[in-house]
Amino acid sequence: MTHPSILEFLEHLRRERGASAHTLRGYQGDLAVFLEFLGESAGEDAPDPLVSDGKRLRAYAAWLSGRGYSAGTISRRLASLRSFFRFHRRQGTVPVDPTASLRNPKQPRRLPRALRVEDVIRLLESIPSATPLDLRDRAMFETLYGGGLRVAELVGLDLDDLDTERGTVRVRGKGRRERLAPIGPEAVYWLGRWLASRRPARPDEPAIFLNRYGKRLSTRSVDRLFRARLLALGLDPKASPHALRHSFATHLLDRGADLRSVQELLGHRRLTTTQVYTHVSRERLLEAYRKSLPNA
Repeated sequence: MTHPSILEFLEHLRRERGASAHTLRGYQGDLAVFLEFLGESAGEDAPDPLVSDGKRLRAYAAWLSGRGYSAGTISRRLASLRSFFRFHRRQGTVPVDPTASLRNPKQPRRLPRALRVEDVIRLLESIPSATPLDLRDRAMFETLYGGGLRVAELVGLDLDDLDTERGTVRVRGKGRRERLAPIGPEAVYWLGRWLASRRPARPDEPAIFLNRYGKRLSTRSVDRLFRARLLALGLDPKASPHALRHSFATHLLDRGADLRSVQELLGHRRLTTTQVYTHVSRERLLEAYRKSLPNA
């Protein structure tokens, strides 16, 4: 059973922060794991999370690690705790924030998976234009790559967000930040063909990209469609559609774009987030060097 302090926090997220159902389930699941830990360590059926101190929270982090959770999962669950306790600190229900001494586990550095230019071209050109759904897929992947969009940003696009004359889309990124993203002439062309055959389930449906039932396409569907296209071409089916965003950034840097410009195009708040792509470009350069020189 969820503790009242958690229900109050979730209601705050829903009402004041406009959190989605998916986000609320994530927070609730993370905090339920914390309650499980408290029940085990304190031997109580209904432990009160608000009586926890820094020592107990550090023990919780160790408990998560001992259960084999990845560094990313542990960091996310600790982030949920931080949000929970900061809310209650503002409410005055806890005197101090016990998460102040918490440290996230060190994350292994993962380089983004990017496709080669020729593989992106091959993928896009392999999509036929015989049916409306084919046109949708071509427009969808051209837009993902041409604008460097996140998949959630793509499926969130509405008709009013598209400016075909300027070749841009208005994107709602993380933290509700908006940006104008150029998408390129190829994406504009295929969007035009898709929109001419678009058949929404209701006249006022605002979404650009629709499923076969005429409703807004989901991120899960985009992932499934992308992997199916890769598999049909014999490319790595483990790559997600987010690989097109990574490819967009990597290919720009490979061709001499400056890091600040790529940061703006990707909608990153911090330059350090974008800098990971410089490592990708360097790895690709070293790979080309090794292939070109047998004795390298």
